[in-house]
Amino acid sequence: MYMRLVAFFMLLFTCTVFGAQAASRLEAVKASGEVKVCIWPGYFAISYENPRTSKLEGIDIDMSKEFAKSLGVKLAYVKSSFAKLIENMTNGACDIAMHGVAVRKDRKEHMDFSDNHLVSGIYAVSMKANLAIKKWDDIDQEGNVVVVQKGTYMEPVMKDYLKKAELSVVNSFKAREQEVQSGRADVFMTDFPYGRRMVSLTNWAHLLEPPTPLSPTPYAYAVPKGDAQWLAVVNAFVKAVKADGRLASSGARHGLTPIVAQ
Repeated sequence: MYMRLVAFFMLLFTCTVFGAQAASRLEAVKASGEVKVCIWPGYFAISYENPRTSKLEGIDIDMSKEFAKSLGVKLAYVKSSFAKLIENMTNGACDIAMHGVAVRKDRKEHMDFSDNHLVSGIYAVSMKANLAIKKWDDIDQEGNVVVVQKGTYMEPVMKDYLKKAELSVVNSFKAREQEVQSGRADVFMTDFPYGRRMVSLTNWAHLLEPPTPLSPTPYAYAVPKGDAQWLAVVNAFVKAVKADGRLASSGARHGLTPIVAQ
């Protein structure tokens, strides 16, 4: 009987400790009066620092403002990147990452994800002047070169997908554009927001959409791992902005309606 009581109180103590840990980030945000949001300021229509105005814009900039408002706290942006994502999810640099983070198995080891708010498959960008590639089915043909960035999910997908065209792997997203502009490649693979960026900010890019979604990937908000209560708060926010139309409205404003999750 005594041992069972000891075991019960140990279990009760453990649950209390873990419950306190789960609530700690929410409590810290409330106590500080500030939520720290990691963004990648190079993500067009998502969390983009417009070079003409030096202002941040995009769907996740809109949503981060709404999130801070829902918590009743100030908003502090932390400029980050996908390369720094894991580091900033584990070193306390930010409370949440809001820059269209793709939900991937390798990332789940280091962070938790909210319910998704966007879903984007793979799109292609070619030169308008390339008369041989005007539609998606023109891509996988003998003699064509398709560029992907190393480490992106596009790399393994296109390795399996392409049967006739040659796959070229480069180390940076800028290198993809340079390969196509130089004529060394015919198209590069990207997601919908970046494809829209190319069409909006250049006079040479042509965006190609597959007839059926290719490798659709959910995008969500990332939070430090193991904080169940904080994740629940974020999920409640995502549910609310979907239900009341704020997410859809922001998506339409930034040209992202085709990938806004329902």
